Amino acid sequence: MTLGPRRIVCLTEEPTEVLYALGEQARIVGISGFTVRPVIARKEKPKVSAFTSAKIGEILKLEPDFVVGFSDIQADIAAALIKQGVEVWISNHRSVEGILDYVRRLGALVGVGAKANDYAGELRRGLDDIAAASARLPRRPKVYFEEWDEPRITGIRWVAELVRIAGGDDIFPERAEKSLAKDRILADDAEIIARAPDIVFGSWCGKKFQPAKVAARPGWANVPAVRDGELHEIKSPIILQPGPAALTDGVREIAAHISRWARRPG
Repeated sequence: MTLGPRRIVCLTEEPTEVLYALGEQARIVGISGFTVRPVIARKEKPKVSAFTSAKIGEILKLEPDFVVGFSDIQADIAAALIKQGVEVWISNHRSVEGILDYVRRLGALVGVGAKANDYAGELRRGLDDIAAASARLPRRPKVYFEEWDEPRITGIRWVAELVRIAGGDDIFPERAEKSLAKDRILADDAEIIARAPDIVFGSWCGKKFQPAKVAARPGWANVPAVRDGELHEIKSPIILQPGPAALTDGVREIAAHISRWARRPG
């Protein structure tokens, strides 16, 4: 007998990825149109939402008994569904520990708490392995993570934490604590230049990162990352979603760049 909800709509990618990882994908009846992980989900499941909007009528036709979303940005979607008698859970996690706890809570809510605890433990061990390897590196780079280019927006908390786990130090830790993008806008490039990042990671939230464009910014020529050609894209689907992707592929890619930088001569 299946415990918990049987018809689940996922308004963002994270619950879809988690439920597939737990082997509970049969319960998913609708997903976000922005879902890219796992790839098979896009082929199997109807797309019924964006991030700030959703096809409420289409969702209701799916007769969900549980809808999962993320953040206050989806409050209006949640309210519209709740008014129609649908049970909705909106998480608002913004840290590495929050992501791990999210996995556990989602698993518990759908009746597979033990499997979710095991999966969260697996994710944690992967992070611990990366942290142990990075602790052995001969040096740590200063890292600027750019979430958007115009205006410049620096990385959110879980990104800064993953940079540290991977062996680097985010140059704007005070801004990473701010959950809203508007609070992480950098008013002046002088702030970035003064902190002299050794590596720049770009993840422009759905559009391709352009290293040459970054290198050509006025005043950036002597920034160590520009001088040494350390301008790298981390694709947004593997780092800007607060779910398993960031704790696996995302952090591993960051760690690979940092390890290579740390071990090079000079």
